[in-house]
Amino acid sequence: MRIFCASEACQFFFKLTCSDGRLAFDSPSTMTRQDTATPTGSLSAQGPSNTGYNNNPAPVPVITQTNSRDKWSKKMDFLLSVIGFAVDLGNVWRFPYICYQNGGGAFLIPYIVMAIFGGVPLFYMELALGQFHRTGAISIWKHICPIFKGIGYAICVIALYVSFYYNTIIAWALFYFYSSFASVLPWTNCDNAWNTENCTNYFLKDNVTWNNYSRSPAEEFYTRNVLEIHKSDGLHNVGGVRWQLMLCLFLIFTIVYFSLWKGVKTSGKVVWVTATLPYVVLFILLIRGATLPGAWKGVVFYLKPKWEKLFETSVWVDAAAQIFFSLGPGFGVLLALSSYNPFTNNCYRDAIVTSLVNCLTSFMSGFVIFTVLGYMAEKRNVNVEDVARDKGPSLLFITYPEAIANMTGSTFFAIIFFVMMITLGLDSTFGGLEAIITAVMDEYPGYLANRRELFVLGLVVVCFLGSLSTLTNGGAYVVKLLEEFGVGSSIIAVGFLEAIAVSWFYGITRFSNDIKSMLGYSPGLFWKVCWVAISPAFLAYIIVSSLLKPPPLQLFDYKYPDWSITVGYVIGASSFMWIPIYMVYKLVWTPGSLKQRLAVCLRPERTIMPEIHADSLNMSPVP
Repeated sequence: MRIFCASEACQFFFKLTCSDGRLAFDSPSTMTRQDTATPTGSLSAQGPSNTGYNNNPAPVPVITQTNSRDKWSKKMDFLLSVIGFAVDLGNVWRFPYICYQNGGGAFLIPYIVMAIFGGVPLFYMELALGQFHRTGAISIWKHICPIFKGIGYAICVIALYVSFYYNTIIAWALFYFYSSFASVLPWTNCDNAWNTENCTNYFLKDNVTWNNYSRSPAEEFYTRNVLEIHKSDGLHNVGGVRWQLMLCLFLIFTIVYFSLWKGVKTSGKVVWVTATLPYVVLFILLIRGATLPGAWKGVVFYLKPKWEKLFETSVWVDAAAQIFFSLGPGFGVLLALSSYNPFTNNCYRDAIVTSLVNCLTSFMSGFVIFTVLGYMAEKRNVNVEDVARDKGPSLLFITYPEAIANMTGSTFFAIIFFVMMITLGLDSTFGGLEAIITAVMDEYPGYLANRRELFVLGLVVVCFLGSLSTLTNGGAYVVKLLEEFGVGSSIIAVGFLEAIAVSWFYGITRFSNDIKSMLGYSPGLFWKVCWVAISPAFLAYIIVSSLLKPPPLQLFDYKYPDWSITVGYVIGASSFMWIPIYMVYKLVWTPGSLKQRLAVCLRPERTIMPEIHADSLNMSPVP
């Protein structure tokens, strides 16, 4: 019989036993690790050069290969899941708008700087944490700093808020997808029942006057047929639920349920379609857009640098916020997805690759959007900036469909465009709900370990019911409120506390040793400095700036009343409040003096060596 060991020294400490197809090492049963610079029992993929092994045979950690936790079937399942989560609808609508608003090509400088020193280090940190501790966003804090466990609960609440409005946006896209199966797209002309006297169709017509009261057929289709927002007076009277949108949302959540109910083995297969299809569509739309008359005007407007913008603080704030929300650290998704990786997976390379893919996708999306905006400016005989005033969902549901409707082969391009939007949204929904599922199931394994299907069903039902207010005539107002306050500053504050807890309380030395035990080498000085100082400062900068100068809240011609802003702050506080609440709870219920309580609450309760695949180590046969 041959056994496989990481080094000859392993043979002295461990005796291999085989039973029921499992590999186990006979050793003391106590799972401990010294709180020193070099943790006892750390494993390295470098084989004999590994300095993580303790030459003193007592204590030695038990290392058992089991199938108690799901694992990705393939490495690409994980990569596509992470890319699918990070690359979402915001890459298509938010980045192009922020780019031209903040100096065009000059904006790429603060964007790249903020990505290098803030976004990517935080992205790498979360992937490493999830892979090492192999648990979700709640129970992971027992191994890092128990008093910060409220961060996990806050993440779950924020993820719920996101599911309440984000899936409604996907339902809008599904409504458009269904409406696209027509020889003449319904937002092409002004001859429909929902159109008003202000509807102005300037395509294929000469001498059309466009004024401040003019509304395009695409805008009236969106506002008066899809949303029916004209039947709502505002948040104080949102009207009834639109049954058509409720049916679309039901279909969306049905897809979500059957993609997540069996864990990463099912969702990992679905993302092969949902994460790759958008790139095929983007490439097709990019080629089509480049051939449109006036496309060059849009590209020039998109990339023409305005260097004076670099001296404005707001530009750097927007760059920092964009890269943070684009990569998605702090949402608990990266912790959840990476927790299903093999212990020695190269999470450093994963962080670099997926971050680059995300940023390049945002940049490419700008060309897809602005070639079409240049085309529309040419047709309207106006400047590009007059066409590019729409932002957010309006850019995807009014401006782009309007341009598509007047292209040759409009039905085909409309269908593939909205398929792209649906798949982009579904990937992010998969990640957000998986963060909740993994966090809660890892925290309460005794109740939920064998009931994943029922738990996922219950979660999907809660998300569906929580979304009903966004399906009303004034649902778009609710979507905007949840987007601004349900996520906004709350998730940035959560990310800030997470970075502080890991770097300052858990300790950068201990965290670096964890990474070394997985990769075989410690992270460099650049990463350590970013984690300890630059990345927390990056997040604090966003928080302070957003609180000092909150932007006015407005949707179409509706200005949100003061009471609704107060409601928004309450929504934001309802997620963040779990952090101080748990801190107080932990201090009160921990026995001992205040000094003893603080020591217990700040010290990791236990650090368990994660399960390791025998074939994932760099092993050599020993005769």
